[in-house]
Amino acid sequence: MTSSDNRIVFGSEALAPLRERNFRLLWTGQAVSAAGDSLVLVALAFATLSVAHTASALGAVLAASTFANVIALPLGGVWSDRLPRQLVMLTSDGVRAAVHCVMAVLLITGHAQLWQLVVQAVLYSFAEGFFTPASGALVPQTVSAPHLHLQQANALMGLSRSATQVGGPAIAGVLVAVLGPGWVFGIDAVTFVVSAISLALLRVPRVAGSVRSSFWRELKDGLDAVTTRTWYLLNLGAHALWNFGFAAFLVLGPIVAKQHLGGASAWGLIGASLGAGAVIGGLIALRIKPSRPLIVANLVGIPSALQLIALAVPLPTAAIMAVCVLGWAGLTLLNAVWFATVPQLIPADVLARATSFDWLLSIIAMPVGFAVSGPVADHIGIQPTLVAAAAIMAVPLLLIVLVPGVRSVRRTPDGLIVAGA
Repeated sequence: MTSSDNRIVFGSEALAPLRERNFRLLWTGQAVSAAGDSLVLVALAFATLSVAHTASALGAVLAASTFANVIALPLGGVWSDRLPRQLVMLTSDGVRAAVHCVMAVLLITGHAQLWQLVVQAVLYSFAEGFFTPASGALVPQTVSAPHLHLQQANALMGLSRSATQVGGPAIAGVLVAVLGPGWVFGIDAVTFVVSAISLALLRVPRVAGSVRSSFWRELKDGLDAVTTRTWYLLNLGAHALWNFGFAAFLVLGPIVAKQHLGGASAWGLIGASLGAGAVIGGLIALRIKPSRPLIVANLVGIPSALQLIALAVPLPTAAIMAVCVLGWAGLTLLNAVWFATVPQLIPADVLARATSFDWLLSIIAMPVGFAVSGPVADHIGIQPTLVAAAAIMAVPLLLIVLVPGVRSVRRTPDGLIVAGA
């Protein structure tokens, strides 16, 4: 097999990361935590509406959450390169468990107020901003041969999240209706404890890096790690534009469903199809190892723009669902390949900082898209807005594969991903 061949993984090799104790512990803890996260998103919305009874109150909670996450991500990236990454994640889990435990008590006893929900959203998201870059940088440390098994490890992590996203919201709706949102917060707090225990049991070597300097110098070093790698910076820009464009799908999709597809039930089916596509994409990522990872990753992300075109027509609900399955499968494969490629091309001692800027751009881009897509649709119409947003998603992913620095990233015959000729 030459380096120009795409590799297909057969048999038990696809599940090889689960044979390693450290990854198995990490995967188990994160799968449990992801299940709790899929429940609490629904509970947060209904808890806020039960306390404040207005959409603006829910918007304030979500805005505060996003703002705290944006502030914390670059800080979390620095500290995740300074300290043992599982310690950063364990601390974040502890903070989030405590916050949701307090919120559960307040909601169950009927003492919750809007300002308390805002405070919990800020504390939760700030802690999450430390967890995210640490998690992305820790996964490569839990597999003994990252160049062989990191993509499978990322795919397994993604599959557990996707599976919970398919059924979690529906289960959460039942739990909120039967028990109330406070008990769902309590369940989520327990899942963070499980995650923290799994992290405490990890035994991974500490990453050796350069001599430590001031916090701001290390933050600048992380930014330099991004800006001096053209292939990385351009990919971050393309992925951020994808998030910006996809916001139109989330804002305008419910309107299209209400006007042309029969209402909320159709939109719910479309949302479920995204989860199904993510599962399929994760299964593909377990099997396929592209020889030109960045080219393949960006190209398979392009069909996700067809979701917006299908809405713009609009196609029948079943056809839109099929397009969503295809698009989300490609996006999931993109993410699995991307997060397997980056740790092999960026030094481990700055990986968390580089990852934090990746998440930062994506998180900022989508709220901007939320804010823009509605007014633009009011001005030029829903259909033109969806078509324009689809172009914003697809064109950068297509153009970026023409960049020499992106095209030069390849997988060697022994599985290593390298940059250059």
